[in-house]
Amino acid sequence: MERTGKGRHESRCDGTSRALTEPVDLRFGRTKFFVVVDTGTGGSTVHDNAQNLNAAQGAGIQAAETVARLGAEAVIAGHVGPKAFRALKTAGIKVCLCLPMSVADAVTACKVGKLQEASAANLEGHWA
Repeated sequence: MERTGKGRHESRCDGTSRALTEPVDLRFGRTKFFVVVDTGTGGSTVHDNAQNLNAAQGAGIQAAETVARLGAEAVIAGHVGPKAFRALKTAGIKVCLCLPMSVADAVTACKVGKLQEASAANLEGHWA
C-alpha cells in the first residue's frame, strides 16, 4: 500500500513471502502477507493475512478493510475483484495493477508511475 503524509510514502503489495525480493502475490484478497513499504525511507513491515487465505467469501472486502486500517493510499496487486475494488475506492485507496514481479520492483514501478491505475476491477467476483 502507499501512504503519504508527514513525509511518509508507503506502498502496500500482496507478497508471497516476507522478503521484498519475492514475487507479488497477484491475488489481492487471498495473499499470504501485506507488505507495507515506506517509499521515502525504504523501510517495510509485513502484516499477516491468514484470516482470509481460506475464507469462503468476503476475502477481498476484509483485505480492503485491513489495508485501510493500515493507512494505505495505494494497493499494488495483479487482480482485484469488484467488491474489493469498490471497498478500496470507497476508502480512497488507489489500485495499481502489476504483472508478475518482485515486491521491490512493483513498489518502484508504482512510485515512478509505471503501473497502471485501475479504473475498475479486473477480475470477476468469486460468486459471480
